[in-house]
Amino acid sequence: MDRDGVIIEEVDYLRRPEQVRLIPGAARAIVRLRRAGFKVVVVTNQSGVGRGYLTRAVLADIHRFLRRRLAARGARLDGLYFCPHAPVSAGGRRCSCRKPALGMLRRAQRRFGLRLKRDYFVGDSTTDILTARRAGCTAILVRTGKGGRDGVYRARPHKVCPDLAAAAAWIISKT
Repeated sequence: MDRDGVIIEEVDYLRRPEQVRLIPGAARAIVRLRRAGFKVVVVTNQSGVGRGYLTRAVLADIHRFLRRRLAARGARLDGLYFCPHAPVSAGGRRCSCRKPALGMLRRAQRRFGLRLKRDYFVGDSTTDILTARRAGCTAILVRTGKGGRDGVYRARPHKVCPDLAAAAAWIISKT
């Protein structure tokens, strides 16, 4: 799943741990998914690092803060992957990890033995939906965050849910 707009409130270039606000019901949804036997893995584009808005150390602080906030509600992430690169490098090149590329998903797949064609991907943007489609995952769009209104790609989800809690309930109902 994506991070911003799915688990935490969307903030334009989140730069400090204090800006992290859990979306209501997100922690409980993660607990429910894990109890149902799912691995909960976050893949998130964080171009603020590549653009110089924050350092990798600050991003690590943000992720530690997020994990602590989730843990205080009984939730735990199995993995958290991020792409620190700007969308296009100074040389005009694109990295292989930035969504909708599949680099982060492939890393998670290797680490956790995921079967992407049988897995679900929850996101709030058309970039997330295209990522899911390219990986062969069931693409779930949540209406929190961007809610699919970013219009970057013409990618259609398999399912639309109001939030992560509803997406988790739907995913669990399919097993």
